[in-house]
Amino acid sequence: MEDTRALAAFAALSQATRLEVFRLLIRVGPTGMAAGEIGESLGVRQNTLSANLSVLLNAGLVRNERQGRSIRYYADMDGLRGLLGFLLSDCCGGRAEMCQPLIDEIACAC
Repeated sequence: MEDTRALAAFAALSQATRLEVFRLLIRVGPTGMAAGEIGESLGVRQNTLSANLSVLLNAGLVRNERQGRSIRYYADMDGLRGLLGFLLSDCCGGRAEMCQPLIDEIACAC
């Protein structure tokens, strides 16, 4: 991931509602959520949510899929993987054993 893409992702996550949306989509996993469900779950108005989802989409952190008349949103795990890889690319000066505890801690236990 290049610096500008990482900066866009960090900027997207630096706002409370967008961070909540992203964390919610990570929690629900591969089933994703319809935009209306996200708004109801977080108590966010539709127009506010739409703007925030657009920022997350442009940052490569979420993806969407049209299902009939609604749009379903998912955490973009490739985008997250790219961001984490960017952060950890020079971890511990190449000494993998020092980074392993961090990697173990953030790894999904499912």
